[in-house]
Amino acid sequence: MKSIRIGTRNSALALWQAREVARHLQNNNYTTEIVPILSSGDKNLNQPLYSLGITGVFTRDLDTALLNDEIDIAVHSLKDVPTKLPENIEIISYLERDYPQDVLIRKESSKDKEFHELKLATSSLRRRAFWLKNYPEASFSDIRGNIQTRLQKLEEQDFDATILSLAGIKRMKMDIGYEMLPLMIPAPSQGVVAVAGHSDKKEINEIVNKCTNHQQTQICVEIERNFLSTLEGGCTAPIGAYAEIFDDQIRFKAALCSLDGKNYIATDENFEYNDSENFGEKLAKIILENGGKELMAEIKNQL
Repeated sequence: MKSIRIGTRNSALALWQAREVARHLQNNNYTTEIVPILSSGDKNLNQPLYSLGITGVFTRDLDTALLNDEIDIAVHSLKDVPTKLPENIEIISYLERDYPQDVLIRKESSKDKEFHELKLATSSLRRRAFWLKNYPEASFSDIRGNIQTRLQKLEEQDFDATILSLAGIKRMKMDIGYEMLPLMIPAPSQGVVAVAGHSDKKEINEIVNKCTNHQQTQICVEIERNFLSTLEGGCTAPIGAYAEIFDDQIRFKAALCSLDGKNYIATDENFEYNDSENFGEKLAKIILENGGKELMAEIKNQL
């Protein structure tokens, strides 16, 4: 077989993810080639994501490359991947999840401030809303770019702290102090690297799945993504969802939050897993029936 062409965004973190997929394939004696592609989300770092039409902003250029046969597979941070995929594109593999958590990173001059005193830099609707739920007087700045860019902006600009995914910090082996944030439920599928493929390339898709897929991670993120897609229906909203699996038991924590943090609808469930039931959809419908439908309409209207 010819070399498997691995498409990726060209940030340091995205390249790490692509190399991780390549490593799994090479360990199974397949040759690989990494093909970096500049994504729309990386070209415009001045606007917050929710004003760009967030769905697919980091994936559409890789989708196009897949459909045009410029690459064989595309490697993504799964939380960037829309729940509704373009025709002929499918998720073929999920690497084992490592660090799902959000963490707080402060500048040195703010190390003694209480959480409620911090001016936060984040463009994430979820992080803003969940923070406001706990600290309703908080003020925010928008921040975009890769981890290194955000940390540089943190030092140079007028805010006290930012919130990042722990996975990126660990993968980049960054020696920086951070604080865990139990108040944050991660974005659905945060901390998971996923591989997308073209549905016509069945042989390559099977190889990639065999060499890289982690079954327990797949079970958890499919529940999270089904929950997300049932709630959102194509609209962006502050939604956290995290599933963990213990033997055949699932612990699922999730929440939908208003943009101002005042309306918060949460669920925390333990249940026995079976592959015939769509648990994500079922749990999302409970949220929708308990005020979530009205809250989603309100969020959609505000955005």
